[in-house]
Amino acid sequence: MISRVYHATLFALYQLCIVIGIAAMPLAIAARQAGFTLPIHRILETLETAAEASHN
Repeated sequence: MISRVYHATLFALYQLCIVIGIAAMPLAIAARQAGFTLPIHRILETLETAAEASHN
């Protein structure tokens, strides 16, 4: 039961990060033109790694 809740939570967090990334795209483009990047990719990689580890 806890495993099912854990998987659902990871899935929801992953999806939320993707939505935030899409919504923040104009901000990310402006930030890149200003010379810095937003760390959305690191958050997605961390959640993806956690999701893959939970399946094994």
